Amino acid sequence: MAYQKEPLNLEMKDVVLVKPSKSIPSCILSLSTLDNKDNNYNLCQAVHVYRPSTIHDSDSGFDPCHVFKEALSKALDYYYPLAGRIVRHAGDGRLRVEFGVGGAEYGVPFLEATANCTLSSLHYLDNTDTDIAKDLVLDVPSPQDKNYPLVFMVTKFICGGFTIGMGCSHVVCDGYGSIQVFKAIIELVKGRSEPSVIPVWERERLVGASTSTKQPLPPLLQPKEPIAFSPLVQPKTVIKIYCFKVENEVIKRLKMSLMKEGGSESEPVTTYESLGAYVWRSRARALQLSNNGKTMLNMLVGIRRSMKGYDPLPIGYYGNTTVDGKVVLKVSELNEMPLYEIVKLIKEAKKIASSTDYVKNSIDHTPETEHKQDFSMDGSGAVTILTEWKHLGFVDENNIDFGGYESVNFVPAPCNMFASLEGCIFASPGKLDDDDPSMKGGVKIFTSLPVAAMPRFKEEIEALRLLN
Repeated sequence: MAYQKEPLNLEMKDVVLVKPSKSIPSCILSLSTLDNKDNNYNLCQAVHVYRPSTIHDSDSGFDPCHVFKEALSKALDYYYPLAGRIVRHAGDGRLRVEFGVGGAEYGVPFLEATANCTLSSLHYLDNTDTDIAKDLVLDVPSPQDKNYPLVFMVTKFICGGFTIGMGCSHVVCDGYGSIQVFKAIIELVKGRSEPSVIPVWERERLVGASTSTKQPLPPLLQPKEPIAFSPLVQPKTVIKIYCFKVENEVIKRLKMSLMKEGGSESEPVTTYESLGAYVWRSRARALQLSNNGKTMLNMLVGIRRSMKGYDPLPIGYYGNTTVDGKVVLKVSELNEMPLYEIVKLIKEAKKIASSTDYVKNSIDHTPETEHKQDFSMDGSGAVTILTEWKHLGFVDENNIDFGGYESVNFVPAPCNMFASLEGCIFASPGKLDDDDPSMKGGVKIFTSLPVAAMPRFKEEIEALRLLN
């Protein structure tokens, strides 16, 4: 698929490899079963936005690029696997991380850039269309890119503000792990001698059982059941990530409407469940999915608190800790079913995905046994992958501010993994929303859509605001 790109005039230095500040012995590190999921083998790239400093002016000599790079080098003393390379083992086909093996070059690719405009002229990336974020991450188009666990790009703007573009391989970190790494770097920027959370590898904790002891997974689709398709998705379709803000009062009215719909025996509904049901249906309508085909909502469900039968994961573990909670419906059912009934299905799928048996099954089954024949991630539009960033702390009070520079926004960049048509993210409002009381407790929805589908999806969000 083709992706549109708005030009941003940048002056860029050469990419350098940032290495740990201390000598680290070479090593080969195994990864967990959850890390090895095929869909993880990609960079998740996003941009942290920092507005101009309140204590440093342009003549102060403070260079955020230099300071960040120095802190990154110190952080890699603890997170040295992120300076290695991801490799696929020729024997078993599973992924591993190699650090300094055979004299191979190691380090985190780092790019420094300068923009010819102010961040305010870009509205601090707080726009419906997030396309500009692609210019602010290191995205060299090469097959080897997937082998880097971590990449960074720091861009300075003439106003004194800057952005930090972070690309982290989903093989090595999930969202929880990614923000743990970023916060560790920022703590070292602020002068700590070591991160407050010491990282733990220990991926063997989440390695599945041997093949002979696995329980077979039930199929998601029965034979001859068609998967839905969208007429708006063609080989050259332009896909963008759009951001929509949903105010707290709107969410409250949606929940009240669902409770009335469910009647006297209705259970309380969460923001995730209510918005998840609404957005799944809205995406299907915006994409004009075929009525007789099946569509799937795939929720990334955290398991850190539901690992009965396993030793608790240690604080500092930064590998993948989510399993897939799935709901499958015919598109006609999704369109016609009362929204509360869809919420009930989401509740049940989350409950099942958090159960001990389901977690064990998810860990036991390696990527080659996944249901690729059921719903392939081929950009058909039939799948919505929903993840929640609200509790990860990407824009978290003063935890990721440094040197008088305040973090005001965080935006997924529409390239690599986040360029997928399937993606949908619920995030907390940024600090730019502080002046809007209606967004306190609200949600930012990032969703990937063909350009032609965006007007209908926008109509669906506006209709949500008209609920009584």
